[in-house]
Amino acid sequence: MEPIALLIAATMNAGTVLAIASLGLLINERAGIVNLGAEGMMLVAAIAGFATGVHTGNDWLAFAAGAGAGATMALVFGVLVIWLNTNQYASGLALSLFGVGFSAFVGIRYTQERLGDRPRFEIPGLADLPFVGPAFFKHHPMVYIAIVLTVVLAWFLYRSRAGLVLRAVGESPESAHALGYPVRRIRLLAVLAGGALCGLAGAYISVIYTPLWVEGMIAGKGWIALALTTFATWRPARVLLGAYLFGGVTMLQFHLQGQGVQIASQLLTMLPYLATIVVLVLISRNPTFIRVNMPASLGKPFYPGS
Repeated sequence: MEPIALLIAATMNAGTVLAIASLGLLINERAGIVNLGAEGMMLVAAIAGFATGVHTGNDWLAFAAGAGAGATMALVFGVLVIWLNTNQYASGLALSLFGVGFSAFVGIRYTQERLGDRPRFEIPGLADLPFVGPAFFKHHPMVYIAIVLTVVLAWFLYRSRAGLVLRAVGESPESAHALGYPVRRIRLLAVLAGGALCGLAGAYISVIYTPLWVEGMIAGKGWIALALTTFATWRPARVLLGAYLFGGVTMLQFHLQGQGVQIASQLLTMLPYLATIVVLVLISRNPTFIRVNMPASLGKPFYPGS
């Protein structure tokens, strides 16, 4: 049973990265904004968090730096697409490409750096339980914070007035504007929140999940997080479950290799991306289901007074 417990623990750890980033992108898309720059934001946040961790030795400051870097890039994106009405898809791709190059340039001097000894976390009493202890109760606090974020976001979107306004902006910005709501400011706040969460996910990778800095270390997780929002039909609880599913597929390759399964390593490496494609194809077979759940103004620009 120990290998299974370790696989569950690794799945939760890997799924945390995808969950936090996907929740951020979900906030964006609930407001009607598509941000394809998640990969670049996470990379810049990863180097920002890692550099802060190297110089301060404080993981929480590193997380704050990563969230700040993600929010800063999201601010630039938000100004471009919300106020200057640039194309959301082209601007997002440009942001992603910029993040890849900028993080590689800034991170050159940190490729040989190492963080201090990593602290070990466990919940007293529960961590010593057989099977469930190592599987569920020996994680970094950020793993549990991701679960709390999911619950809070679900409550915010479906139980709070502010969440209702955010969803209204994503469904019909013209109607929200007619009722007197500042649509552009609401969308910008959503973009900033989404960027901060993507940044937090990037910093978690370089500070806790790895922990080190390597050029291109996000390795497509930003794109998987983007696909995960569609897979989850823009619902927070499904985002968390989907993140653990994709995290499990990612970690399964290492588990199988550790068990001596004779499968080409290239095939195992492509499993997460293959799973992403398969899931999107299956969902796309029912366009009505996507259309019912998708924010009606997703990806569409808003021109006040038009």
